[in-house]
Amino acid sequence: MKAKLIMSILQMAGMIVLFLALYGVFLVSCERRIIYHPHKYPEGNWNSSSSSVSREDVHFTASDGVRLHGWYIPSAGAKATLLWFHGNAGNITHRLGNIEMLKPLNLNIFIFDYRGYGKSEGEPDEKGIYSDSQAAYDWLVKVKNILPEEIILFGRSLGGICAVEVASGNSAAGLILESVFPSAGKMAEKIFPVLPLGGAIKSRFDAISKVPDLKLPKLFIHGTQDEIVPYKLGRELFSVAADPKEFYDIQEAGHNDTFLIGGAGYFNALGQFIKKVVS
Repeated sequence: MKAKLIMSILQMAGMIVLFLALYGVFLVSCERRIIYHPHKYPEGNWNSSSSSVSREDVHFTASDGVRLHGWYIPSAGAKATLLWFHGNAGNITHRLGNIEMLKPLNLNIFIFDYRGYGKSEGEPDEKGIYSDSQAAYDWLVKVKNILPEEIILFGRSLGGICAVEVASGNSAAGLILESVFPSAGKMAEKIFPVLPLGGAIKSRFDAISKVPDLKLPKLFIHGTQDEIVPYKLGRELFSVAADPKEFYDIQEAGHNDTFLIGGAGYFNALGQFIKKVVS
């Protein structure tokens, strides 16, 4: 009787292990769908009359020939230009409200869609979005003749990984990382704690090994109630970053409402940092 019970337990354990293994294989096979949630044109609010933001339609090309789209939003007398790397969902139209709230900071803003998002061609993957990010930086410097010492790299969530990648190979006045995670492996541990997927997934998004070498000024921003990228992961990334650096936490803010919950204090933190590093 005891032997049968042990055998039943072993069989059940084996079934659980097999299920988890198959589930892990399924997740790895769906990696791209899990990571990227693009809204392709015409999804989004593309009606220019619905916003007070005056923007220039920009088309540029990544090094591998993929045609990309973005908006350049000038501000009279601006002394700094914000190069915006958005997160993994939606497209540039979903950032219009946030862009409008940045007007008092008097910044030029260049926001673009990665391949497969909005009006940009192609399909996203890690190598591709890095190439897109570099192409956006190059467009600012080579076409708009913006000096690197006037460029602020601003990355939110997955976009922060792209901002780190660009900062690793280019000059800029400063780097702002908002709601950013240390690596794909760290996020896999958080999302699937019982499955060791960190080594199985192809995407690395390895910011944590790069920020110790970045000497430009850095501002880290994170909501204390972030439900997607836990606050402690943002702190972990900050802890290994090289100086100069500073951290601004937003009490009660989640992942997508930092600028709404943060309010005036949030925008003041951005403005003070930008003024300091550009002047």
